[in-house]
Amino acid sequence: MKMKIFALSALAALTLPVAAQIKVGVITGATGPGASLGIPYKNTITVLPKTLGGQPVEYIIMDDATDPTNAVKHARKLITEDKVDLIIGSSSVPAATSITDVSSELKTPQIALSPVGPAASKNPWVFTIPQPASIMMGAVADHMKANGVKTVAFVGFADAWGDLVLNGIKVHADEAGIKIVAEERYGRNDTSVTGQVLKVLSTNPDAVVVGGSGTPGALPHVTLTERGYKGKVYHNHGVINKDFLRVGGKNIEGGYAPTGPVMVAEQLPDSNPTKKASLEFTKLYEAAFGPGSRNAFAAYSYDAYLLANAAVAEASKKTKPGSPAFRQALRDALENTKNVAATHAVYNMSPQDHAGVDSRARVLVQIQGGDWKLAK
Repeated sequence: MKMKIFALSALAALTLPVAAQIKVGVITGATGPGASLGIPYKNTITVLPKTLGGQPVEYIIMDDATDPTNAVKHARKLITEDKVDLIIGSSSVPAATSITDVSSELKTPQIALSPVGPAASKNPWVFTIPQPASIMMGAVADHMKANGVKTVAFVGFADAWGDLVLNGIKVHADEAGIKIVAEERYGRNDTSVTGQVLKVLSTNPDAVVVGGSGTPGALPHVTLTERGYKGKVYHNHGVINKDFLRVGGKNIEGGYAPTGPVMVAEQLPDSNPTKKASLEFTKLYEAAFGPGSRNAFAAYSYDAYLLANAAVAEASKKTKPGSPAFRQALRDALENTKNVAATHAVYNMSPQDHAGVDSRARVLVQIQGGDWKLAK
């Protein structure tokens, strides 16, 4: 009798519906010049829950070495060979932008971990987690205006990220009564920007905006300080991590940058819609990587997870993973994301807006005592 009951139980177990597995391809620049950003992005993926939208999930993580060519190769392999349902990545603007052509061609949704260029942002398969530079640099322009800044010099990367930061400040310059008096560029791998800084100093600007990211973003500020510059220096949300602070040291003390609310979550009122998710993320991340390890880039990966979690739950009501129909349903669900309160923003996507954030997604912080503090 016991043997019969066991056999029936085993048969019942075999006939129970098995949840289909979601496959997610993750591409970050964990090595190369953008490693200080790529590593935190990757770290978060390793500590996420083992389900996504109520389904088992497999994350396939690949390193593009901060190289757009590698990013394209990885994306194509993940979609055509590994049959992923979703791409998350990459961690640099050039790499993330290069993946958008693959996501469009192979009709696979992509959640970009860095902003993409204007043309790529119109791709119906691409959704962006980080705040657009225009929104973030608006906080910089507001602070400049309040502090009487009239002239600004720019020195930034000679690539898409530099373009985005420069255009972001230009959007607000006229309204804030600010004149841009110099535009200088440098490479991510450059070890000196003395020539560019000397040209900036020759214009005697009230403030300087640096359009870099990660540890290479510290170089212009360090050089400005060494050359005796006393004006305000503003960075962007691409430098908010410990490695940037370590590399810059005392030479970047007093610098400003916009960032998502997650970096000062404890200082926010309980009514702030991002506070709950920010504190949950901080607890999860620091339990794995140690006290004080929280950073804005790791939080972007967490926000990508929150968006994907909501979208997969919705898409799974219509079809199963592993098919073109599911990828289309997932894309549609992402586009209809509403009121997902994450660490950096409250996301509200639409066919016209695949970033879906507003001014609640930004605060201005200042480097004080080697750490980020909410600016006054």
